[in-house]
Amino acid sequence: MRYAPPGLCVNDFALLRDEDGTYTVLHLQGPWTAEFDHLRMETSYGRATSTDLVGWRPQGSAFGVGLPGRFDQQAVWTMHPVRHGEGMAMFYTGVSALTADGWPLQSVGLAYSDRTDGTGWRRHGTAPVVEADPRWYRTGERMAWRDPFVVRDDETDGWVMVVCAADASLPVEVGGCVAWATSDDLEHWTVQPPLISPGDVDELECPVLERLDDGGWLLLGSIGATRGFESWTAPSLRGPWTRRGPLGPTGSYAPRVVAAPDGSRVVLHTTPRRVGLTDAGERCRGMLAQPKLLVTPEEGAPRLEWWPGLNAWLGEETLRPGLHAVGDLVMTGPVEITLRTLDEQGEQPALMVGCDGKNLWVTGPDGARLGETVLAGPPATLRILTVGEYVEVYADGVFALTTLCYSGRPAPWTAVTDGDTRTLPVRPIRLPDPDRDDASAVWPGPAGP
Repeated sequence: MRYAPPGLCVNDFALLRDEDGTYTVLHLQGPWTAEFDHLRMETSYGRATSTDLVGWRPQGSAFGVGLPGRFDQQAVWTMHPVRHGEGMAMFYTGVSALTADGWPLQSVGLAYSDRTDGTGWRRHGTAPVVEADPRWYRTGERMAWRDPFVVRDDETDGWVMVVCAADASLPVEVGGCVAWATSDDLEHWTVQPPLISPGDVDELECPVLERLDDGGWLLLGSIGATRGFESWTAPSLRGPWTRRGPLGPTGSYAPRVVAAPDGSRVVLHTTPRRVGLTDAGERCRGMLAQPKLLVTPEEGAPRLEWWPGLNAWLGEETLRPGLHAVGDLVMTGPVEITLRTLDEQGEQPALMVGCDGKNLWVTGPDGARLGETVLAGPPATLRILTVGEYVEVYADGVFALTTLCYSGRPAPWTAVTDGDTRTLPVRPIRLPDPDRDDASAVWPGPAGP
């Protein structure tokens, strides 16, 4: 249900789908570490393939840093491949060096491939194709010019690129924005003033553009401070853009949109882990999470829901304990659900989900809050998913909360409502690769697999 290459972690990624239905993910990869090190992390792209967006098979590295002296000699970051002729064009972030204060100098480059499977890349020259324009964007210290995403222009025969940038007219702390540029040929770009500059965001990373069925546009952007992502909509690429609020809860990041095998539109995103695989460890880069269904109503904000394509990975209902499971609850009042316990007698909860009708939360040992959110209204149902340490909660089918908990052992799921205690049936999750035993394997729990 999650993926990282053997022994490594995953950060930002791109999704491709070939004519035969095969999916390819290109992703940033690096070692498990508490400190982000520009000198040794994310200097290459990993590649994996899937037929269903759930079970991924590692295929090795597909791209790496440039030769010394080039704009991408330090690191290669987030990429976006698009179809070009019989092959593909890939726009990607290159880091040339660090400033005196250690800030990465970023620009966007271009590579081509005659293939459509994410391999065979050759660089277009030795220089970037588009850089931050100092008229509108920060350059040098605290600059940003990364995470390109390219689509066909909806007003011309050309192309539009959106980029994570820093608005030069705003203080650094609130200058995160989405820049944009236009091109007729993919190689020569004209930088434009900010497309979206909220004025209250430190970093607006990994922008994604998706054309909607009504001809309008959806933009997704990851918010550095909250470690979640938000959505904007507009009737055309040039706006006006309307902010629709959070789409993914804290802990879900760097989304991408793709058509699923069943034809539905889904979002995949990254999820973190903790160093040392303990609750005391610092958060670090992590895994690719399973898909969510993207719902874009004509009125109201977009939302993420449970994707029915995951049901094929669920077993028959049982009352037995399970470290990887999905359970459903019909709400009849305030409830607390114990998923794992610290002791065999089940008297010391290690992982609980609670909801009082408006507030939804997850607690760890000693009742410590691991995550919480405020719902729009009392939900009729809750769905809880656990895969190892990873926890997701859906309220009335909508993705509402996610967190991590490495404590405790599997126990029967027990719900307490108004003093009434009952055991909840769960459906065990069949893991795509259950026998992996490297650093990227799903956490087996303190008692072992």
